[in-house]
Amino acid sequence: MHSDIEKLKEMIASSGRIAFLGGAGVSTESGIPDFRSKDGHYTAIRAFGETPEVLLSHSFFMRRTETFFNYYRSSLLVTDVKPNRAHRALAKLEASGKLTAVITQNVDGLHQKAGSKKVYELHGSIYRNRCMDCGAFFGPEKIAAIGGIPYCGCGGIVKPEVVLYEEGLDEETLRAAVTHIMRADMLIVGGTSLAVYPAAGLIEYYRGSKLVLINKGTTPYDSRADLAIHESIGDVLSAAVEGL
Repeated sequence: MHSDIEKLKEMIASSGRIAFLGGAGVSTESGIPDFRSKDGHYTAIRAFGETPEVLLSHSFFMRRTETFFNYYRSSLLVTDVKPNRAHRALAKLEASGKLTAVITQNVDGLHQKAGSKKVYELHGSIYRNRCMDCGAFFGPEKIAAIGGIPYCGCGGIVKPEVVLYEEGLDEETLRAAVTHIMRADMLIVGGTSLAVYPAAGLIEYYRGSKLVLINKGTTPYDSRADLAIHESIGDVLSAAVEGL
């Protein structure tokens, strides 16, 4: 891996506008499960007798709201975790002036906890929950403390601002992500199999010549990458930004 790290360091050193696109694998080293592994979210969802595409859909949320929140509290509403080396390395890279944006598919808020400022959350965040009627804001602690369906004082149901199946991505967030990727002279993609669309399709907007993929498993884009590293993203990024 040493030669790959040295090449990655050289690519970072020669870049002035780096964008990072990340998925669930960025947070697994913090103890947050990914989706498709044996102990991942999809296994937990099947314990509820549903498929991920059903339980995590907008129509299921509206039709069987209490069951949705039983799963949401048990698996997704995780706030007692800390950023790992990958999160901290990206925050350091941003502080150096080279990284212009973190674009993440994760909803755990760990990039912000690590100190990153420019974070675009494609799939929303567990830290934002709003009443569907009046728009009142609720933090994750209140959702965790309320049993059953969380209701606002106005009587409306409180919905997490996470993007469910059948819902579109936030257009403003998506536009900003596309803009940063198009303007980047280096794109680092990490912790994602690049199998989930439309997020995976964002890589198509990159026009530069320094595409780096960091993922433990192979991806459909490995052959197009200028550098593909199949190692721990925490190991790779922390070593790559050492000395910045």
